[in-house]
Amino acid sequence: MGASNPHPHCQIWANEHLPNESATEQASLIEYRALHNSCLLCDYLKLESREQARIVCQNEAFVALVPYWAIWPFETLVLSKRHLTAMDDLTSVECDLLGDILKQLTIRYDNLFEVPFPYSMGFHQRPTDQQPHPEWHFHAHYYPPLLRSATVQKFMVGYEMLASPQRDLTAESAAARLRDAGDVHYTDWKPTNTR
Repeated sequence: MGASNPHPHCQIWANEHLPNESATEQASLIEYRALHNSCLLCDYLKLESREQARIVCQNEAFVALVPYWAIWPFETLVLSKRHLTAMDDLTSVECDLLGDILKQLTIRYDNLFEVPFPYSMGFHQRPTDQQPHPEWHFHAHYYPPLLRSATVQKFMVGYEMLASPQRDLTAESAAARLRDAGDVHYTDWKPTNTR
């Protein structure tokens, strides 16, 4: 994403106020809980579990799926199966299973076009204002920029930035391609930066 050399890195952000995407999520989560007396993402996961078409992979504690509202072609959402609001609610077994689902998913990304697949990923969890926030459901978003091949990237420009994002494949098609990518890691590539 603008780096001159592909490299893995992590950032931890702490803001005084919720960022736009998290604030929008929180408003939706609060409104849904008030209307239905249940968790929006728990109910969404029940729907996806029944339909199965957009689920990529899962284990005992987590599901990776392509949400029907995905903007990026191979965008995924990782949801905890148990309702928990933040990472510090995870049991030690769930911590291991979180690592497992992240590995399953990123292997599928690498296998999809047989390249080290670039992506931005982030966890969303309850705000840290010492309130319980039962409306929140711990989850992660993956936003990978590759479109049809290892050489075709998606960039938000023009109409997508100013009006509405466009995607040229369905969520179900993206999930099927990621499922078919399997969980045996593509190993013919070598990292370009060995530091």
